[in-house]
Amino acid sequence: MSKRGDRVTNKGKRGSRRAAAERESSRSGSRSKTRKSTKKAAAAGGGSRFWFWIKRLTFWGGAAAVLGAIFLAFAVGFAARSIPSFYQLKSTQNAQTILVRARDGSEIVEIGPSFGEWLAYDDIPDNMKNAMVAVEDKRYYSHYGVDPIRTTGAVIEGITGSRSRVGGTSTITQQLARNVFLNSNRTFDRKAREAVLAMALEWKFSKEQILELYLNKVYFGGGAYGVDSASRKFFSHPAKELSVAEASIIAGLVKAPSRYSPTADVQAAVNRAKVVLRLMKEQEYITAEQASVDVDTVELKQQSGQNSVRYFTDWALPQLDILLPETFAPIEVWTTLDVGMQRAATASISANTPEGSQGALVSVDRDGAILALVGGTDYVETNFNRATNAMRQPGSSWKLFVYLAALEAGYTPDDRVVDTPVTIDGWSPRNSNGRNVGETSLRTSFAYSINTVAAQLGNEVGFGTVASMARRFGVSSPVSTFPSMVLGSSEVRLIEMTRAFASISAKGKSVEPYGILKVTTAGGELLYEREKPRDTALIPDYVVAGMTDLLQAAVQTGTGRAAQIGRPVAGKTGTTSSNKDGWFVGFSSGITTGVWMGRDDAKAVPGLQGGRAPARAFAAYMRYAVKDRAVEKFDIELNLPEWRLEPDEEYLFGDPDDYYFIDEQGNLVEPGRRDPAENPFDVDGERPDAPPTDEPPPAVSEDFLERATGGALPPDPSGVGGPPGILEPSQQRPPPAQPPPQ
Repeated sequence: MSKRGDRVTNKGKRGSRRAAAERESSRSGSRSKTRKSTKKAAAAGGGSRFWFWIKRLTFWGGAAAVLGAIFLAFAVGFAARSIPSFYQLKSTQNAQTILVRARDGSEIVEIGPSFGEWLAYDDIPDNMKNAMVAVEDKRYYSHYGVDPIRTTGAVIEGITGSRSRVGGTSTITQQLARNVFLNSNRTFDRKAREAVLAMALEWKFSKEQILELYLNKVYFGGGAYGVDSASRKFFSHPAKELSVAEASIIAGLVKAPSRYSPTADVQAAVNRAKVVLRLMKEQEYITAEQASVDVDTVELKQQSGQNSVRYFTDWALPQLDILLPETFAPIEVWTTLDVGMQRAATASISANTPEGSQGALVSVDRDGAILALVGGTDYVETNFNRATNAMRQPGSSWKLFVYLAALEAGYTPDDRVVDTPVTIDGWSPRNSNGRNVGETSLRTSFAYSINTVAAQLGNEVGFGTVASMARRFGVSSPVSTFPSMVLGSSEVRLIEMTRAFASISAKGKSVEPYGILKVTTAGGELLYEREKPRDTALIPDYVVAGMTDLLQAAVQTGTGRAAQIGRPVAGKTGTTSSNKDGWFVGFSSGITTGVWMGRDDAKAVPGLQGGRAPARAFAAYMRYAVKDRAVEKFDIELNLPEWRLEPDEEYLFGDPDDYYFIDEQGNLVEPGRRDPAENPFDVDGERPDAPPTDEPPPAVSEDFLERATGGALPPDPSGVGGPPGILEPSQQRPPPAQPPPQ
């Protein structure tokens, strides 16, 4: 039973496996048939699948387009609501305009944007409107802020790199949106916002209003915003009078104001204008005869200004932050600058500065008004102002302060000094020629810039005294008190040295350079006017006379002979070691001028000396500067005060009744009194009770008289022989040595 059961069981298993195999075979056959049928269906319906995806893409693309249009409409609508009104846009300006005038009222430069007169659409000449549309946006009147054809062309241009098209890639409306609301960054985000804002402008304003805003706000170069400002700048007349040729020049500037500016490159401006005329003819705005106008005959405005004026304005205009309350309204600044003198100063520096070097000049009137200021040979090349900002060693021109201190201490120009080798605290100055002349006068030592004498004088009066004298005369730069400072080792600015010499020219009165006379609004309202400062005497008259004597001698017979101009001149040269700096500072007929030359990297300049190129530049400029002024002789007569003339040494201190004294007990003695004032801090309150007497005290004691006349002597309380008041020979001092005759 068990065996049969096993056989039955095995048979059943084999049957199950056979049935499973048949079922699997059946399923495999079914799958094979299904795959075959699918392949046949795919082969039969391939075209229908393509159209299926096309339909799907079209559907979703259309949906996306609808959503994008809705989003764009919302964006444009929101932007349109945010845009200021037409009248608000008219009144907005990008920045403050500053018109700078010379001392005679003539215009010398305009800083910041210039907007001219706002012109209504009907007041703008048709030639100007047509020229702008022709060259910048020929489909302006048919698009809605963004030109699809223009945009497509821009995309193709970006892909192919083609540069054949004349116009830009933005419509006039897009340009207006960029100029008013955006920056010039070339990013997709900015271009997208520009397009939205352009459509918003088209939604909110008419074509005429948009073109009016554009033509009154677009930048034409040279600081000119708007057609009226551009017309006045380039042609000296209002935009209402623009001719076809002039309109074509202005319209051509928008693409690249700096490249096509007629003040920068006349030929480039003319060539661009010819392109504009051709486009106007092609678009039938003008006739062939009008398009053939000779643009070369257009009369451009003469640019009277020179780039060196910017050195002056860079120094003067920042002072407005202090002189005026904060304002963004257009203003006019009336300055002290003389246009003719500025031109002469520029020419003198340009003609005399050694090749590869820089030159600077400052010229001030007797009251400190700056008449001319040149900070370098070319402002366009480098705008660093060497007249007001550069710190350079002044060389021997610094001896002005050394000799001022010596004159104030009691020297006169005729006093004798000795040119001899000297060593001060280990420092041994040498003269430029390497020789010593021995005994000479103070005048000669200054005229020939003898270094050893200056060193001795500085050591005698004190180097701190010399530094204090420089401070007194307006030098604000750091000044050392090392011995070498007497030869100009401390760096200073040219304007500081010029100021110091100007104070000598002003009879010892303090002079502060200034450049702004008054400031008004564009309508003439006075905002600021300079008040004359109070005169402050820096040194006595006799010191001024003595210093002027020395300065005049330096030009007449000394190192500054090249600065002579046929009338009295006083001044001083300065040359630093290895000819790194050359200076000449002097004055004549009330005008003080300082000249500096050298390299910005402080390298040596072969042959550069203060008595050569700087002195020649000074003379070339001053001949023009003083030509309309009377010849003025210098007052060099020494009217010494009484205390300087009195031989009694006591009078070296002046009249005793004019001074306060402190007695041996520390009590204050008032002027005109010899009795000490009552000491409020004296606890005992004791005062000498001896009544004052009008008789002078005896010259010697009675004891001495008795001794001298043979009378009896009282006993010596000290036990030392000899009368009281008489010193033993060993205790006596030798008489003071008398100075040699001078």
